[in-house]
Amino acid sequence: MEKDKTGNKNLGLPELVAIALGGMVGGGIFTILGISASMIGNLTPVAIIVGGMIAALAAYSYVKLGLYYRDEGATYSFYKKTYPSSPFSASVIGWFVIFGYISTLALYAYTFSSYAISSTAYAENVWVRKILAIGVIAVFALINSWSVNGMGKIEDFMVYTKLIVLAIISFVLMKSGSASFPTFLEGVARDAEHASYIEILLVASLTFVAYEGFQLVINAVNEMKQPEKNIPRAIYLAIALAILIYVVISLGALFSIPLSDLIKNKEFALASGAKAAIGNVGAYMVIAGALLATSSAVSGTVFGSSRQAAVIAKDGYFPAIFARRNNNIPVNAIIGMSAMACFLILIGGLELILEFGSITFLLVSLLMALANFRIREKTDSSVFWTVCSIVGLALGTVMILWYELTHKPFQIVFIVLLYGVLTAGAWLYSKRIKK
Repeated sequence: MEKDKTGNKNLGLPELVAIALGGMVGGGIFTILGISASMIGNLTPVAIIVGGMIAALAAYSYVKLGLYYRDEGATYSFYKKTYPSSPFSASVIGWFVIFGYISTLALYAYTFSSYAISSTAYAENVWVRKILAIGVIAVFALINSWSVNGMGKIEDFMVYTKLIVLAIISFVLMKSGSASFPTFLEGVARDAEHASYIEILLVASLTFVAYEGFQLVINAVNEMKQPEKNIPRAIYLAIALAILIYVVISLGALFSIPLSDLIKNKEFALASGAKAAIGNVGAYMVIAGALLATSSAVSGTVFGSSRQAAVIAKDGYFPAIFARRNNNIPVNAIIGMSAMACFLILIGGLELILEFGSITFLLVSLLMALANFRIREKTDSSVFWTVCSIVGLALGTVMILWYELTHKPFQIVFIVLLYGVLTAGAWLYSKRIKK
């Protein structure tokens, strides 16, 4: 990549789309497929599309705020500048969004390790899975600490290679499946009789974490070419591609893999199902696609979120050590966030990490939509689309909280306690700013 006339700008549209897709098409589809199948069966593609629509609504405010503020601090900086008289508001959203990224980093690494050992004797060994997940985070923390340009090229290769691999996997699954399209539609009609609109919306809300990577584009605003054109293009194109990829993969899985198999092995459902449907070759193809997808997701998340953490630390809302940079790379933030993701892997399971991430990013995206509504005239935003964003994101947040309260009360207690700790940390640092 060459420098453009504006200076040291290494990232063009292909790299930005790669970063966004790297953050989205990672642990998401491989994680939510089994969970969604267990809740709504053949209606999974419908929920995936609805989740993508919610993500597009959330992206509207991010694009408008990103073009207006042009700040690599993204979510945190947008809120801080929109509400300049409230240090606590800026601090709490900074803490929430960074720990949301930490949870998705843990999710992607956990999914990587689940698929990596899925065909071995250690497939059910939780501690082998956790140790391998920590190892993959360490590898990509080192890569991101090394070079922006090097990370960009590696991300390009992994993302666009994984798209080809995932397309091949989906085609092979659909061709080898015993179910025909009419049979699949019969399954959809049957599941529609038992599943309610609320359940579909709930699954769509749970899938939101699989789309959250689009925000990572804005974190690279200081290192991208033509941000006024590339921010909206990269974000909307990446979301559209992610929806297409997720739907095709889910259709391939539902056509060829019995629902019982998808439900039984939630943490590596696609690989186990593919092995039963098309043999070892199919399983190895799925594993290769999963490893590429989750690797690029780990790399893209480390890249974007570390820059946001450095901005927050520079403003005094995080420990100052996270603000230090080496050749403009926030090495300390990369190492610190990676270490916290490893800790989350050690103490949590897959579903807990998934649900914490979904709640956090729905909540943060809702706050972004509210901020955009407040300055809608400055950002030249449509009142209609901004209000639609607020309603959709609020509904999604309420749905997940209701599900947690009625089905997993212990888990919601843990999540609430974690939010309490984050809020306390944010309050302490905001008090320091006031002083």
